[in-house]
Amino acid sequence: MHPALSIIFFTTSSGVGYGLLAWIGLLAPIGALPLTRQFGAVSLLLALGCITAGLLSSTLHLGHPERAWRAISQWRSSWLSREGVAAIATYVPALTFAGLWLFDARNGGWAVCGWLAAAGSIVTVICTAMIYRSLKPIRQWYNRWVIPNYLMLAAMTGALWLTAVLAALDVLRPAATALAAAFVLAAAAVKLAYWRSIDQNSAGSTLASATGLPPGRPIRPLDPPHTEENYLLREMGYRIARRHAAKLRRIALGGGFFVPLILLALAWLLRGAAASAVLALVAAVAATAGVVVERWLFFAEATHTVALYYRGEAGSSVR
Repeated sequence: MHPALSIIFFTTSSGVGYGLLAWIGLLAPIGALPLTRQFGAVSLLLALGCITAGLLSSTLHLGHPERAWRAISQWRSSWLSREGVAAIATYVPALTFAGLWLFDARNGGWAVCGWLAAAGSIVTVICTAMIYRSLKPIRQWYNRWVIPNYLMLAAMTGALWLTAVLAALDVLRPAATALAAAFVLAAAAVKLAYWRSIDQNSAGSTLASATGLPPGRPIRPLDPPHTEENYLLREMGYRIARRHAAKLRRIALGGGFFVPLILLALAWLLRGAAASAVLALVAAVAATAGVVVERWLFFAEATHTVALYYRGEAGSSVR
């Protein structure tokens, strides 16, 4: 599939925002995070800002962005609509949670709003993943690791930005650093499992199965359906060279997981020093950049089975 920059930004930015909001909503009500106005304002502004920026950028991928609101009406059958409904619904407890916190009106209702905002964040990320997970013609997406991958990356980037905010406000805690490190490792494991899965499993459809001819014999179209590039080939038949994909995977692993893990360890060793805040911030930025590369690959390595008709193969890469 052709990697659209607006969707890459949307899934990355909203993942950071929902991951951060989920951690704040879960941990703040039980006293695991500072309850100062300063921390609440900075962390929630960052979370809601990333969510809003991501949602707005997603409309750029639409042919008529002004009609985006109509997609919500199809929530009974469309995961895209369910994502929109979940995203809008999450704003209600999230904004209430933020308002009660900033106006020092924390009570039982405040805690419930935090937990509802966290639940809404998780549900929205699942809906986003299901937009791709539900597409059977694209084997790289119709994969059991897609939902865990989206959830783990959101949790990882959210935890890293939470650590960065705590370090910037000089309230970095061992538990926050350990939490971020644990989810970096978990997200890396899930990402590797996803790549292993799509590499080992061959395409579900072949020219033989599509035409009903016996398998095992070379089959190719007699004539090409088109003499030049068209929309379907640009959007659904995008291919990336295997050597380039391997290189980008290493970049995503190094920048998105390995580097943040090292920087987290250094930030913890230097806690209390000004350098710890810089290291925590760089770790969060590096992980986010790594997710951008990972998300680009998520689209670039996926090929629709329509490629069988145009190219005689449904593979996602060339040499």
